[in-house]
Amino acid sequence: MPPLLTVTGVSKAFPGVQALAKVNLELAPGEILAVVGENGAGKSTLMKILAGVHQPDAGTIALDGRPVSIRGVKEAEHLGIVLIHQELNLAGHLDVAGNIYLGREPTWGGILGFIDRRRIHDDSARITRRLGLTTDTRALVRDLSIGQQQLVEIARALSLSSRVLILDEPTSSLTESETERLFAVLGELKDDGIGILYISHRLKEVEKIADRVVVLRDGRNAGELPRADICHQAIVNLMVGRELKQFFHRQRHEASSGEPGRATGQVDAPRVQVQGLRWSARQPGISFAIRAGEIVGMAGLMGSGRTELAETLFGVRRSIAGTIAIDGKPIRLGRPADAIRAGIFLIPEDRRIDGLILDDNVKHNISIAVLQDVSRFGFVHFRQEARLAQVMCDRFRVRTPGTTQIVGNLSGGNQQKVVLAKWLSRTPRLLILDEPTRGIDVGAKSEIYALMDELARQGAAVLMISSDLEEILGMSDRVLVMHQGAVAGELERAALSEEAIMHLATGGVRT
Repeated sequence: MPPLLTVTGVSKAFPGVQALAKVNLELAPGEILAVVGENGAGKSTLMKILAGVHQPDAGTIALDGRPVSIRGVKEAEHLGIVLIHQELNLAGHLDVAGNIYLGREPTWGGILGFIDRRRIHDDSARITRRLGLTTDTRALVRDLSIGQQQLVEIARALSLSSRVLILDEPTSSLTESETERLFAVLGELKDDGIGILYISHRLKEVEKIADRVVVLRDGRNAGELPRADICHQAIVNLMVGRELKQFFHRQRHEASSGEPGRATGQVDAPRVQVQGLRWSARQPGISFAIRAGEIVGMAGLMGSGRTELAETLFGVRRSIAGTIAIDGKPIRLGRPADAIRAGIFLIPEDRRIDGLILDDNVKHNISIAVLQDVSRFGFVHFRQEARLAQVMCDRFRVRTPGTTQIVGNLSGGNQQKVVLAKWLSRTPRLLILDEPTRGIDVGAKSEIYALMDELARQGAAVLMISSDLEEILGMSDRVLVMHQGAVAGELERAALSEEAIMHLATGGVRT
């Protein structure tokens, strides 16, 4: 019996980049095949070729052993290949059924073409029940949780009679319970004979659900692991071609005070002091301090107020009460420009929307934070700007053909490095990182952790907001845990554990 899907010798080049070089892949019916690799390894390009978004320069694609030509998204869907992007592609103002059948609405009345709404809702309800989505099909998609929206995307794929389902970073915005529900759904689809291509940087997930792993590196096949051999270290070795001997690059030293976990350069007086900070009348005041040279992790469930706090500290969201002091000096934050002048920089949760100008090049994205330093008499000194951008790209190991490359064409990890390079071309007093490694491969994560450690050792105060508990435990000197808009508790290094964090994050009282 031939494989459900066969990719043979597929290659694809973009200006200045060989994205894929003779890549091979096979997918069996009822198999979950994880495709992993560093950012820029070619995963997304391969999936977009299968989904008809891009056309290959060379190679063949076969379904059930028969070669096929996929010249567009509609043709891919007709063949039963559906790609669910990391950024969900739904119309929020339409209801669930309207999204499932958008552009393919059944009609009645002959040439009059009235939309058969009863059929749309009946068919949608049948599909959503199969997925365990109990939401009314007349509910607006914008009112659903991200996990429910993810299931609506899968319902749309099933309505297309898909045989190959491609999921790109499907759990990046899901809660733990939503992730477990998604895995249960994938198991049911697998039992029905649907082949699933699963792309994720969360290797724990890959270990849990993959039947087989294919690893890409620099646009080529780097190796393959059967179910029995799938483990974190084996995947990492194939992805990066080396062992990551120290994944979390946190160098801790004892200060002269003898306190454990204190980093070099740290002093007793806090670099940042927050007292009674509030951005909502219904929210209790938040108070905490961060010393120079300290990495403080901030954990909490989605909706706990972590991002709102980051936005308030950066002046994006206005505070209604409380004080913020840097090195003992109170500051007033009415807008981000005030925070930047005070040395407070934010690496936002959504780099593509809030952190970058995607249609502009690397050079301009890096220099935008320091235009006054690369300008004379109000005019940008282009040679100086280019020199700064190249220095920062070298320092952060940004993989790009040059600083004139459009940022939107870079991989997610390299885009994140450009955001860091932009702000770290200045000297931060407080650096706030909101989900700094979301959607980034292990190699790029390791590099970003090393940069965080370097900044702390140089005396910056670092506030790291993360949903990745492994990251929180590996990099934090202390952890603040938020629950319902308040700091539920603080954990010193010696008391850190996943259980202790989740106890506070779910409303438990510290004993």
